[in-house]
Amino acid sequence: MYNTIIFDVDGTLIDTEKAVLSSLQKVLKTDYGRAVPLEELYFVLGIPGTDSLPQLGIKDVNRANERWNCFMKDFFHSIEVFNGIKDLLETIKTRNIVQGIVTSKTNEELINDFVPFGLSNYLIHTVCADDTVRHKPHPEPLLKFLEISGADPKKSIYIGDTIYDYECARDAGIDFGLALWGCKNHEDIQAKYKFERPQDLLDFLD
Repeated sequence: MYNTIIFDVDGTLIDTEKAVLSSLQKVLKTDYGRAVPLEELYFVLGIPGTDSLPQLGIKDVNRANERWNCFMKDFFHSIEVFNGIKDLLETIKTRNIVQGIVTSKTNEELINDFVPFGLSNYLIHTVCADDTVRHKPHPEPLLKFLEISGADPKKSIYIGDTIYDYECARDAGIDFGLALWGCKNHEDIQAKYKFERPQDLLDFLD
């Protein structure tokens, strides 16, 4: 059984979809005069801005990323912790299972967007986008987590909501559980496990 559970953040622990996409949409409109429908921006969910912005033809990535983070503050009110997540983290903690984070957010973004919800104390180890050279779907972020935590990959499971999360786990040799509560296209993701609700992960661990 698993003694380490690693979580993605966006779309897994907190619902940031509206904030992420709307703020990016605002950057594109305000700074580049481009009106891009939200559905054309879904691909950015789950990967760092340094990887997604060039795919939108943006060359000054650092400036655009700063503007994106700035506009995120305008939509912070729309970010919510998914129902059942706090109970999930509390219960897992009582079972002496190590919990951590591997996210495409930078450390600064994690502090701004996630820390205010008060869940960080449950999550012992954290790997952010600026902690590795390569990012999801490359396995380096999860391999970095294994390095800093000393976790056994055979006794670890990664919980995420995108194909990038699945591919990262697959290539790192770690089992993957798909968080359907935040996932857009689960039919295309060949996850070993699929969980409808956070409670289902607890039932699975039981």
